Amino acid sequence: MSTSVTVHRMVTTSTTSAVLINIGHVKTVPGILKILEIILGCIICGLIGHYITSSNYRTPEQLKSQLPILITASACLITTTLLFFACLFSISTAAIIPKTLFETLYHVIVSILYFAVSVYFLVYLMDNRRYVPFYNPKIAAAAIGLVNTALYVLSTFYSIRSFRRG
Repeated sequence: MSTSVTVHRMVTTSTTSAVLINIGHVKTVPGILKILEIILGCIICGLIGHYITSSNYRTPEQLKSQLPILITASACLITTTLLFFACLFSISTAAIIPKTLFETLYHVIVSILYFAVSVYFLVYLMDNRRYVPFYNPKIAAAAIGLVNTALYVLSTFYSIRSFRRG
């Protein structure tokens, strides 16, 4: 006995102009780490940038010691913010980016750079504490740089884990 079956398919497409925000990314550990890295990066850039421009005691040696941490913090702040907003405003991006080699390499390199410039700046400040104007805020910026290093190391761990799973 043969039976005939008829299958009907209906395809419906709809478009929307609404901007969807991926709140789920903010609730994950990598999302929280990115938010903290952005906040600490803003604080470092604000402290160093403010005291570079407001100091009447600027010497080339002092600028030479402060520019590496300012440049590193600024570059990392911009890139981390772009990664965060890309994951926040696109669900597909939030699923793809953590599995790429870019994010893993980015976090490894940023961890190394942040550690190097923070230690360099901290050593410079400790060696020249009598001659450095606004010593305490600059020490705070170097210490926050070390905290941000730890956050980026944690992000490295999570991105390596996600990369291996992907």
